[in-house]
Amino acid sequence: MKRRELLFRAVAVVTAVVANRTTHGEEEGLLPKTTRRDGVRKVLTQGQEEILKAVFDRLIPGDELGPSASGAGCLDFLDDQLAGGYGEGSTIYRDGPVQPHEEQMLQKAQFISTPRERYYFGLKALEAYSLKTDGASFADLQSDRQDEILRGMETGKIELGEDVNTKGFFELMLTNAREGYFADPCYGGNKDMAGWKMIGFPGARYDYRAYTERTGQELNLVNVSLILKG
Repeated sequence: MKRRELLFRAVAVVTAVVANRTTHGEEEGLLPKTTRRDGVRKVLTQGQEEILKAVFDRLIPGDELGPSASGAGCLDFLDDQLAGGYGEGSTIYRDGPVQPHEEQMLQKAQFISTPRERYYFGLKALEAYSLKTDGASFADLQSDRQDEILRGMETGKIELGEDVNTKGFFELMLTNAREGYFADPCYGGNKDMAGWKMIGFPGARYDYRAYTERTGQELNLVNVSLILKG
């Protein structure tokens, strides 16, 4: 996976609206709260975090251009998102029945399950697949094998089971990794504004009108967050 191509294709998520962050309690015991040495996880368990760290860091690996996804706080971002309205699917219509013609029109699958549920079942299925095919946790596989599995999920060559839309789950993880890398740092990701610095985005400034005629020029502006300054 080409890091620069992946990231520059995702620049649009910088301006995406982030779902509210109201913390909710445990949901049917599927994703319990977990206290970690480095802080308090609202949703992700240690095992789920280890798998996700491996996935995210293959999607956005660290190099001379910037930190990996986990290094940029994407897991913190995701945990916070899953604990709130986004995780419980508060802004999406989830009542059935699912209509095939609507999927054809939207060019993507419909999901009645919440993002929180999709992560629970998706990670469980990914781990089961890895244990069955490789005899080891996904997090413990060599990076090239992890890439092979993720590429298979992306292209549809690998199916994790009847209960998981494998391609849709890959797209969900990729989207959330990108969002965590480029969202405003106040949401937990994009630590030290690393994502913005990589693509040359000055940040959440009040007014850009003074620079609208300077397309393609180096502006040398200090990165600014909604609440943090670089």
